[in-house]
Amino acid sequence: MPTLFEKVWNSHVVADLPSGGTLLYIDRHLIHEVTTPQAFDGLREHGRPVRRPELTFATVDHNVPTDGRAIDESTVAGQQLAALKRNCEEFGIRLFGYGDQRQGIVHVIGPQLGITLPGLTIVCGDSHTSTHGAFGALAFGIGTSEVEHVLATQTLRSPGKPKTLGIQIDGELPVCVTPKDVILAVIRKLGAGGGTGYVVEYFGSTVRAMPMSGRLTMANMSIEMGARAGMIAPDDITFAYIAEGDRPFAPKGEELEQLKAQWRELKTDDSSEFDRLETLDATQLKPQVTWGTTPAMTVDIDQPIPAPRDAGEERALKYMGLKQGDVMQGLPVNTVFIGSCTNSRIEDLRDAARQVGNGHVAAGVRAMVVPGSDAVKQQAEAEGLDQIFRAAGFEWHRAGCSMCLGMNGDILRPLERSASTSNRPYEGRQGPGSRTHLVSPATAAATAIAGHFVDPRSSQG
Repeated sequence: MPTLFEKVWNSHVVADLPSGGTLLYIDRHLIHEVTTPQAFDGLREHGRPVRRPELTFATVDHNVPTDGRAIDESTVAGQQLAALKRNCEEFGIRLFGYGDQRQGIVHVIGPQLGITLPGLTIVCGDSHTSTHGAFGALAFGIGTSEVEHVLATQTLRSPGKPKTLGIQIDGELPVCVTPKDVILAVIRKLGAGGGTGYVVEYFGSTVRAMPMSGRLTMANMSIEMGARAGMIAPDDITFAYIAEGDRPFAPKGEELEQLKAQWRELKTDDSSEFDRLETLDATQLKPQVTWGTTPAMTVDIDQPIPAPRDAGEERALKYMGLKQGDVMQGLPVNTVFIGSCTNSRIEDLRDAARQVGNGHVAAGVRAMVVPGSDAVKQQAEAEGLDQIFRAAGFEWHRAGCSMCLGMNGDILRPLERSASTSNRPYEGRQGPGSRTHLVSPATAAATAIAGHFVDPRSSQG
């Protein structure tokens, strides 16, 4: 019996190529301002149109200013945004531009608008496209030349079919342990290259109990262990999410009911069909925090940093200004960043606001909250979450990728240390010489109030 991944893959094969590899049909192509200019130039140079413009969706996210300042077209960011607008107008592509109420991080607005659906193939010029696999879609990042190929043909050449890795996670999550902690624990166990060559499927009682926001976080970070993609079988929680609220591109009524019958077949019936199977007991997990320069370099928040096992870990300790035996709990931070395509949904902001309560950001700490979309921002403001954050001394930003990748002015200074809800603690990721530690929204908010890394469980009565 085929796995979930194999069912989606097999249904999208256009042809096996004589030179090797497979040509796949692509259902949804998501684009943004950073990885598209050269692709559109290539189309223009060869006189090619976009094959299926109605299946391509554009937004601005990576390089948009999130502090409310106006777009300056003399800057790189302004030029990128202007170029995307011109290209979308020329080629007939729908754009959710700066100031549009549907604008936001591409991997947040896809599900939010009903663009992301079970069983689809979805690509984007961004590595964290794996996020959309939370719906049972096969979603992965592509390069700029591949962006051009998809625009021109609505297909993608894949060098080979990945193997399948099942990760079974069971048990009720302890208090203040979140899906972000779960995926960090998975990567910690398997290693930064533990998923290389595989498409991962997460399943088990822990995953079934997660809301879509948590599943999106899990799928989002699949790439951080080298996996090609991450997937979760769609179920009633998935279907309820698709049906709720105003999702303009989602199916409705009888069409939705018919599709749900098909989507229920998108599952792996027998775990023995995976090429490899791993397990994790969620009941034993604690809040996680990265100490090094990959998400695999992670410890429990109250656990000492282990002895380095190789030159890479020795380099990471030196870069991060840490040493074996240091405990992350109590380590001072300069900045707290709550946002990114990993943890900027309304549920993430609610988790953070609960931790903030009536507290105030510690002296000397910059704390910022960046909603994942304009719609998330509006919903948070309707619920009064922005007032909780503002009263506590947090900066309240517009939607965008912001400090996740330090591309748009939201950066750390050299040697500054952040508690970040993003996905990569790489050297210089949040600015030259920056030191990034990945945590959940709950841990980030508690850390902002304390001024140092703190166990969020300590504030629970």
